[in-house]
Amino acid sequence: MKNEKYLKDISEIKNIMDKSSRFISLSGLSGILAGIYALIGAWLAYNTIYFDTTTLGEYDDLVITQPMIERLFIVAFAVLFLSVITAVIMSANKAKKSNDTLWNASSKRLLINFLIPLASGGFFILFLIEKDILGLVAPLTLLFYGLACVNASKYTLGDVRYLGITMIILGLLSTWFLGYGLLFWALGFGVCHIVYGSMMYFKYDRN
Repeated sequence: MKNEKYLKDISEIKNIMDKSSRFISLSGLSGILAGIYALIGAWLAYNTIYFDTTTLGEYDDLVITQPMIERLFIVAFAVLFLSVITAVIMSANKAKKSNDTLWNASSKRLLINFLIPLASGGFFILFLIEKDILGLVAPLTLLFYGLACVNASKYTLGDVRYLGITMIILGLLSTWFLGYGLLFWALGFGVCHIVYGSMMYFKYDRN
């Protein structure tokens, strides 16, 4: 009986330490919705890039005009905005249910470690766009996002690390198949977010 009590106490201490060092209120459902937003964004981007069916699938024949770039920026910003807002609202609700706070030392460390590689990649991609080097945009968004997930994973749920590794692999593959960047982008930000979000939802959120 005493051994069982000691094991229970150790388990409770471990849970308290996890809560103090890791942000565990990340919502799996928000990941699913982020994936859906990304798939819709990819569809809109596809219609923007391949509006002329004569260039369908012919990457070398594509002409990306300034209005197209502006529309792609609007689509990307809308996807990012909706994903962030959804993640904040749902994570706040999850934290409230578990009597936790959304903004604490763990979430601060998570955000800082996530933003360092993500912001660096974002500025680098903007420089490439400014120099009309557009073929690497999709691969690099996957790569830097994957690095951001891996870098921040030690401050949140461990599943985020595997999501990041998957994104990095897709980014490297996308670099090899440059003509299919949008497809890899949809697979990474869309399908992978839905898959990993579903895993996190059934693993953590339904308890």
